[in-house]
Amino acid sequence: MKFEASINEKAIQVDLQEKENTFTVGDTTESYEFIEQNGRYLLRFGTKLYKIDNVSYDGSDIEFSINGEWHTVSVKDEQELLLDKLGFKTGNAAAEGSLKAPMPGKILDILVSEGDEVTKGQPIVILEAMKMENELKAAVDGTIASIEVEVGQSLEKNSPILEIETLG
Repeated sequence: MKFEASINEKAIQVDLQEKENTFTVGDTTESYEFIEQNGRYLLRFGTKLYKIDNVSYDGSDIEFSINGEWHTVSVKDEQELLLDKLGFKTGNAAAEGSLKAPMPGKILDILVSEGDEVTKGQPIVILEAMKMENELKAAVDGTIASIEVEVGQSLEKNSPILEIETLG
């Protein structure tokens, strides 16, 4: 299976042959062994052993530590690479600038205005659903391009709430 791993904005093509326990990067093919042990992962290739801990995922971004050193890698599989090549967006990228109602509910508060700059994870809307207040957060850094709803408005699931124009 082919992957593209981006580390520090450098893309590396990896061809992983799981049945043979080998991977190819460029012209180099290596065998590997991958073991999960007590919540820790061990990766061995050649004579080197790497301890992988603290693994967390955010879409296609993976953050982890190897032998105590932190790394963040963005990984795309064959399908994502094909869709990128054809000009389609996938997963988080497809919806990165739009906030939609995750469930039916009523808008209790809008914490931003058009033109406001927001950061990823910043609370931007309060949605009441099933008698609970839900804080909806910005998925990306950007500027509020448009707000499609008003306080007190009832929404169906997937109704557009606002658009964020991403920075950069």
